[in-house]
Amino acid sequence: MLNIGFPEMILILVLALIVFGPKKLPEVGKAVGSALKEFKKAASDIQETIRIEEVAKLTEKEKVKSS
Repeated sequence: MLNIGFPEMILILVLALIVFGPKKLPEVGKAVGSALKEFKKAASDIQETIRIEEVAKLTEKEKVKSS
């Protein structure tokens, strides 16, 4: 997905520390983690829905062909 190496992670951490400060950083990290978790869950749900719809379409096509 993202090719972030160690130097890039350190840079992001330093920038976050400068922008949010040491007291707010744990809260921001938790919020970002929760948002990423929800985003991944939503993406997974969408993929599952698409897969189910594709299977339903294929099943419908097979029923029509066999009729």
